[in-house]
Amino acid sequence: METPSWRDRIRTEDVLLEQLDDQAERARKRRAEALKEGAAELGSVYAVAKQLGISWTAVAKAIKKYTTE
Repeated sequence: METPSWRDRIRTEDVLLEQLDDQAERARKRRAEALKEGAAELGSVYAVAKQLGISWTAVAKAIKKYTTE
């Protein structure tokens, strides 16, 4: 079996990286929606952050950047 050329391998990897970037972007949006739901349920982004052990600014920024409202 012949190994694909380096050019073909680069093209293949570029396609894979693009697909992974798309998947990661969709995951960030789903995560932000979940954070937003958590903030609504718990009453604040502070409460969500405390439960998750992350900063409230990380929660607030994710919600702002990746949700539409």
